[in-house]
Amino acid sequence: MESPAMLRATSLSIAMLALCACGSRDPAPQAAGAAAPDARSATAVAGNHAFQDAITAGDFAAHVQELASDGFAGRGPGSVGEDRTVDYIKAQFARIGLQPGNGGDWFQTVPMMETTADESAVLGLKVGGTNQQLKFGEDMVVGTRTGQARVSLKDSPLVFVGYGVDAPERDWNDYAGIDVKGKTVVMLVNDPGFHGHDARLFDGDRMTWYGRWTYKFEEAARKGAAAALIIHDTAGASYGWDVVRNSWSGPQYDLRAKDDPTPRLPVQGWITGEAADALFKAAGQDLAKLRAAAGRPGFRAVPLEANASLELTSRSVEKRSRNVLGLLPGSEKPDQAIVYMAHWDHLGTHEGETGDAIYNGAVDNATGVAGILEIAEAMRKAPTPPKRSVLFLAVTLEESGLLGSKYYVAHPVIPLAQTVAVINLDAMAPVGKARDLVVVGKGSSQLEDLLKAAADRQRRRLVEESHPAAGYYFRSDHFNFAKAGVPALYIGSGSDLIEGGRTAGEAASRDYNEHRYHKPGDQYDAASWKLDGIVQDLEAVRSVGEILANNGEWPNWRDGNPFKAARDALRPAAGARGK
Repeated sequence: MESPAMLRATSLSIAMLALCACGSRDPAPQAAGAAAPDARSATAVAGNHAFQDAITAGDFAAHVQELASDGFAGRGPGSVGEDRTVDYIKAQFARIGLQPGNGGDWFQTVPMMETTADESAVLGLKVGGTNQQLKFGEDMVVGTRTGQARVSLKDSPLVFVGYGVDAPERDWNDYAGIDVKGKTVVMLVNDPGFHGHDARLFDGDRMTWYGRWTYKFEEAARKGAAAALIIHDTAGASYGWDVVRNSWSGPQYDLRAKDDPTPRLPVQGWITGEAADALFKAAGQDLAKLRAAAGRPGFRAVPLEANASLELTSRSVEKRSRNVLGLLPGSEKPDQAIVYMAHWDHLGTHEGETGDAIYNGAVDNATGVAGILEIAEAMRKAPTPPKRSVLFLAVTLEESGLLGSKYYVAHPVIPLAQTVAVINLDAMAPVGKARDLVVVGKGSSQLEDLLKAAADRQRRRLVEESHPAAGYYFRSDHFNFAKAGVPALYIGSGSDLIEGGRTAGEAASRDYNEHRYHKPGDQYDAASWKLDGIVQDLEAVRSVGEILANNGEWPNWRDGNPFKAARDALRPAAGARGK
């Protein structure tokens, strides 16, 4: 899931990932499409396993074991790992009997910029008559999205802007009364109201879009800031500093500026809570008191009487990555489509690390790719073809900020107005059957009515994610479709396990987050993985897509959902569940 914001910390499959600028760290990336002479043939691998028509644990395991093997080198975009991954997915789509989903092509090229910062950079702070030197990785992480080889800060004044939010509809503006042009803004992660547990502010403990680090950097850029630094805290971010450090080190990926018009900062990054405490103390401020003040209406930004300086050199190169698309054409309405999606990328190979340096990403997200392959097989081999088309979309660059899906939404193969719904699989939990099924962002759309019927047949209940403050709904690829108006369903495996109940589910979640999430330990383990629960999850979401592919209805967002207006604009003549 998107790093660093993607730590699924509670409901298991949600807990088994999470964060969007992070990226992989491959030592010698190649252009996508370059030869990989030592790669195993995906076609040969497909021939070595007797795949069944139905969704089975054995088929699912075969896909995960292959995608998460060392031969795929951590599935880093722009690397030999990408070549092996997309070739495997293409071969499986072809074996299943799908058609190339991008006209006559299996791939959609995603132009990208790879930027690698010099990690010897030091962030210098002049404050209170002292000089503080923040080291990359230890005290801070920074990068640039400009593509420039060198960016500089020279005595840039620091301003604490609370949560860095300007939300007119909520009568909240942390930038009110202050000009931050050319300055360095320092801000808190999450939403106003989070640290003070004030349910009256924003959505209380449920993170909104304003709590996401991506929003905060974009807003700082809109305000003209020269740099922005987010103060890390584990509770507010929902992941530790090690996730931030791992995700922001090495090559970082982005769309080209001409493909992505969102504003960009010259410098953006994070500082540790400890570094922030020292900074504020030296500036004669109390961070704890300012944190409390920032969570109350009427907060006003506070200049810190401190300056920041930085010389950041980076190596930028334009590359390309690929989304993989397989299409099951509809028999009656082929121009309308349901989309099943999962991201194929992970964090690649980290050269120079002691021990295992391959970040295999078995749960995150070989499981999601295996899931859409299994659903594709079942739907393609069904006795009757669907009336509407079904598009199976494996996207790249999720770990770098949901970029592959962002590019697809800007360049859709099926027009968004003709896209019935999106079902996203990201980090499925191999922990066995559960009594519940998590709907991330529960209460959002009418898709949940169809999912509830499927869960009822399995004698399971739908529940919301147990840690809504982490903002998981904004942290995976369906979100780009949602912003464009397309109803999106994002599930997480349940945490009330048949064997061991919630105690076992929470223990499994903690174990994954502490020992495997965005670490080399995220590997397939035949001895410990229990896949019968994942099979149930896949059957449930397969049912949703199968019904929509045949009933002709157009599901919508619930009244009051912020994405409903965009859907209504896409399909003004179609009422709720209209045809």
